[in-house]
Amino acid sequence: MKVISLNANGIRSAARKGFYAWLHQQSPDFVCIQETKAHVDQLKSDPLYFPEEYHCDYFDACKKGYSGVAIYARHKPDRVIKGLGFGSCDDEGRYIQFDYPNLSMVSLYLPSGTSGEGRQMVKFDFLQRFADHLIQLQSTGRELILCGDFNIAHQKIDLKNWRGNQKNSGFLPEERAWMDQLFGSLGFIDAFRKHNPEKEEYTWWSNRGQAWEKNVGWRIDYQVITQGLADLIVHTDIYRQERFSDHAPLLIHYKEYPHERK
Repeated sequence: MKVISLNANGIRSAARKGFYAWLHQQSPDFVCIQETKAHVDQLKSDPLYFPEEYHCDYFDACKKGYSGVAIYARHKPDRVIKGLGFGSCDDEGRYIQFDYPNLSMVSLYLPSGTSGEGRQMVKFDFLQRFADHLIQLQSTGRELILCGDFNIAHQKIDLKNWRGNQKNSGFLPEERAWMDQLFGSLGFIDAFRKHNPEKEEYTWWSNRGQAWEKNVGWRIDYQVITQGLADLIVHTDIYRQERFSDHAPLLIHYKEYPHERK
């Protein structure tokens, strides 16, 4: 099973840069997209955004040109859940979930706090609410794959200039402590790090300077999985041969289709 996650920074922009041609070559089983920056009404006239071999669903932000998430899946889900019941998630189109008998697949776009203290407080509130939601999700007994832009680099290895960013949103002690909780007491696994412990493996680069060319980046995009999937990871990759966004696609191969297991 191949799962791809990408913050597209505008799905129409990514399309113009060749994302869908590349996606067709990859033939994934699931595609989780964040920051679509479009409403479905703006996309539905073009079949490019609804690949025929997939069940495609979008959750839009109220504001046009902002946020938004999507999932494409080869197997039609039993249920689709959009939002988490609070404004900073639902009004901003930050969460969509596909449910199967033995698996839930999530596309998630956590808020950024880089624009100021007010948005950082929104981010902290989101993290607290989301931790409660994850506990509820675990109680369903299904395996979980949470794909998305978490807007947090967990450890020093996950960003190039960690010394200079310790007081900046995305690498604050409180944010990193939340990730510690996610991969600690909550029992989830960072699927990429489970398979790849190497340095300088990043998924986002600033458009300033020559961050992309010099690989001065951050790893803020994740596939977060439950314990039952840990031994199914076969291969991980961050695709950098083409650039569709300021983020790179995160690809993870798993041994089998957990949603088909009995």
